[in-house]
Amino acid sequence: MEQYSSLSSVYDELNSADYDKLASFIDSQIRENEHVKSSLVLDLACGTGKLTFKLREYGYDMTGVDLSDEMLSVAKNYAYENKIDDVLFLCQDMKEFELYGTVDACVCTLDSINYLTKLDDVKRCFSLVHNYLIPEGVFIFDINTPYRFENVYGDNSYILENDFSLCAWQNEYNKKSKICKFYLSIFQESQDGKYERYDEIQREKCYSMKQIKKLLLDCGFEILNVYGNMDKKAATDTDEKWYFVARCKK
Repeated sequence: MEQYSSLSSVYDELNSADYDKLASFIDSQIRENEHVKSSLVLDLACGTGKLTFKLREYGYDMTGVDLSDEMLSVAKNYAYENKIDDVLFLCQDMKEFELYGTVDACVCTLDSINYLTKLDDVKRCFSLVHNYLIPEGVFIFDINTPYRFENVYGDNSYILENDFSLCAWQNEYNKKSKICKFYLSIFQESQDGKYERYDEIQREKCYSMKQIKKLLLDCGFEILNVYGNMDKKAATDTDEKWYFVARCKK
């Protein structure tokens, strides 16, 4: 089943991401590390566009790319309802995407890189980002860490809920393959008060710091910083997320 095909309608309600803080962090990193004035920004694996629209508020000219038609439909509906007509959304695979021209910065957040379950696919993605970035352009992304896969995900189960939706989430982590399967059952209340159930399986791959750094260097990036949180703490082995900031060298 296509990832996020069932979850798209409740994703923002169940997702605990702090988009305001994430957008502020990204804006600060672009401003601190840019050698040229950035205006064109690509939000890769943009999902429902929550971050895309937040970055637009900072004055960036945004393009959002995502593989899921359902997630992009949520983004486009939001744009229509709020009379936003200056954001371009493209339904494309993050390891095969094509743009109309170069961008000044690229962001890829909410562990989207981990959804690429082959090292070669991550390399293809990084190579495409490098290709479409201007010289000295900034690439900012985050990944879930080995610590999170082994100590938080593991074979644990969780319940996410709000007033109208519930997601039962069971993990299955294979330490040999470094693949974690997420078995999701989503219950959503309909207008008649009944609940509809949707089932979905997602997969993420665990990558080491060494692997990601090597891929960035191999694809032509200069690594500027790796943080353990959005408060710019230095990355450690016990962080649940790592935030990478790299610069395109051409």
